[in-house]
Amino acid sequence: MNSYKHPYKDVDFVIRHLLNFDAFCEQNKIADMNSDFTAVILAEAAKFATHQLDPLNQKGDLEHPILKDGKVIETPQFAAAYQEYVAQGWASLSASEEYGGQGLANLLSVACNEIWQSANMAFSLCPLLGQGAITAIERHGSEYLKEQYLAKLISGEWTGTMNLTEAAAGTDLAAIKTQAVYDDGQYKISGQKIFITWGDHQMAENIVHLVLARLPDAPAGMKGISLFVVPKYLANEQGEYNIENDVRCLSLEHKLGIHGSPTCVMSYGDNDGAIGYLVGEEHCGIRYMFSMMNHARQGVGVQGLGVSERAYQAALDYACERIQGSDKAGNALKIVQFGDVRRMLMAMKSGAEAMRALCYYAGLEADREQASNSSDEKAQFAAQTAFLTPVVKGWSTELTQEMVSFAMQVHGGAGYIEETGVAQYVRDARILTIYEGTTGIQALDFTQRKTLLDNAAQAQVMMEKIAQTCALNELDENVKKALNSALADAKQGVEYLLENPSQASFVANYYLQMWGYTIAGWLMAKAHLAATKELQIGAGDNDYLTTKQVSCEFYCEHFLVRTQACLASIRAGGDSVMSLTEEQFFSHVN
Repeated sequence: MNSYKHPYKDVDFVIRHLLNFDAFCEQNKIADMNSDFTAVILAEAAKFATHQLDPLNQKGDLEHPILKDGKVIETPQFAAAYQEYVAQGWASLSASEEYGGQGLANLLSVACNEIWQSANMAFSLCPLLGQGAITAIERHGSEYLKEQYLAKLISGEWTGTMNLTEAAAGTDLAAIKTQAVYDDGQYKISGQKIFITWGDHQMAENIVHLVLARLPDAPAGMKGISLFVVPKYLANEQGEYNIENDVRCLSLEHKLGIHGSPTCVMSYGDNDGAIGYLVGEEHCGIRYMFSMMNHARQGVGVQGLGVSERAYQAALDYACERIQGSDKAGNALKIVQFGDVRRMLMAMKSGAEAMRALCYYAGLEADREQASNSSDEKAQFAAQTAFLTPVVKGWSTELTQEMVSFAMQVHGGAGYIEETGVAQYVRDARILTIYEGTTGIQALDFTQRKTLLDNAAQAQVMMEKIAQTCALNELDENVKKALNSALADAKQGVEYLLENPSQASFVANYYLQMWGYTIAGWLMAKAHLAATKELQIGAGDNDYLTTKQVSCEFYCEHFLVRTQACLASIRAGGDSVMSLTEEQFFSHVN
């Protein structure tokens, strides 16, 4: 099994040259923050991942958490790694200084999350959910909730979870049945939630559950759902959190992958009712939860990037070692010399770099919103981040499936054997298109809310940015031609959707994928331009920069052209999709 290596050169290039992070810091007068600083922090993060998280990745896959005496016992050594993670201050990186955070850039947090997810995705799900809980409480919680919970969540002493769905509800949150009753001056929660990531464990002193529930007098549907903080432990009179709340894990799911991450069925209020604390106003829970959910969705996109990078490294190591056959002179051949293996390696390299550019770009948009002093600018950056979120989540994680499949294919039969580690990447990656909203959910959100609802205003903003890049004389002609073609496809896709809104659900996935390839293609074109400029200056790593140019060109030749197929499927509409009756689907067996 290969060991994780941080792709520090590409990460630094994206932050320093593609996103011009230094210029952002200077423009917004962010003291003591620049690309050199991020490089130092990321080097330390890579050390922690290499020495602490990476060695536990396969261990978590083989030694699953267990439920014993009503408590979830995590994989051995995970707790020690988590305590070191907290001690080194990684949990508080980009959190608000007001509550004990370090107040560093969200972009830096995204880059660190890539490292954690590459090294050990199952472990890293736990702090990822904590980050989302912090976001929801800080944005919508009362001063009491902020004072009681944020400092401990930000330090990592406590962890957080997100409790949405139920067995009978699935994605339809309007159907949830968990109840919240106001009794004797407090809310009592009762009901069951499923698929709760890291819903219980012994790594932290407390677990803060954010739970969706319905009050007795709540209106029907999504508008009648409220959000509650339900801690595993309640405070005693001295303010010590050591009183067990009426919360427990009923069972652990047996899953295809991410075995080191316990996925719990949680039960609230089996006895007297679990004590919960209302977040914000009653009946506004869905809106509040989306703060946490959208953070998680971008985080899942970064997970796709992380496992894609890890799978690429494994495939590259194997291809450069595996001897198969010989040339006419009798010299042994490594499979890295074979054309089709090179094709797959280039696809993995280029695909991971495109995902990195997209995830980091979206991460910096959140920083731009935070740094802006203008309410109009803040609204624009927020709208653009919202536009990017389903693309980051939906496009990146779908491409990840292709990346890990290529890694297994490069390994051949050895890839199908667990000992090489590639099978774990394939299994772990499969959840990414499903949790935090399936690709179909992301696509519907992208077509309905992010395009039709604003009459494609944010799509137009993005198309204008791409057009500006296409107009640059110094852009490589072949790259420019490919990007112009993709931009034309995107424009026609938007026009079709606006003219045929009733087709949205049928074409949504093609529309999302088209935009994913296009936006990532735009960023790869900008990366090609930046690499060319650095080569002309002659002050950089010429070997890396030349490699970067080739990777960008490969993306334009092999990925960006996929927008043509997406547009063709969009134009086909939904006639054939809905033409069969339910009975006709069974015609081949009945």
